[in-house]
Amino acid sequence: VQLQAFGGGLVQPGGSLRLSCAASGFTLDQRAIGWFRQAPGKEREGISCISATYGSTYSADSVQGRFTISRDSAKNTVYLQMNSLKPEDTAVYYCAADRVVYGSGCRRSVSAYGYWGQGTQVTVSS
Repeated sequence: VQLQAFGGGLVQPGGSLRLSCAASGFTLDQRAIGWFRQAPGKEREGISCISATYGSTYSADSVQGRFTISRDSAKNTVYLQMNSLKPEDTAVYYCAADRVVYGSGCRRSVSAYGYWGQGTQVTVSS
């Protein structure tokens, strides 16, 4: 199981970025995928996830209405579209795959995810 996250960068407040998480060694209908972020001095937090079987999604209150998670099964890739970015969104963003296969829904805790990508830096600044 491997994950590769990319798409981060420097963007001005109010701008947009799309992060990608390319998965290998499994298919997206087998494991839920979560997006997490970690700002300097803060704990890693779950911000969005998408379930394996039905593709149901969850987004944290802090990004609700601004960030959208989606997947392309043909490309085995999960995306995080981030709009209306704020300076407080600055962090390293990680994607991760659930430890459990064929689980229902998607879980929000860091400990539920056993496979992690390398992280991609998102900086929101003018």
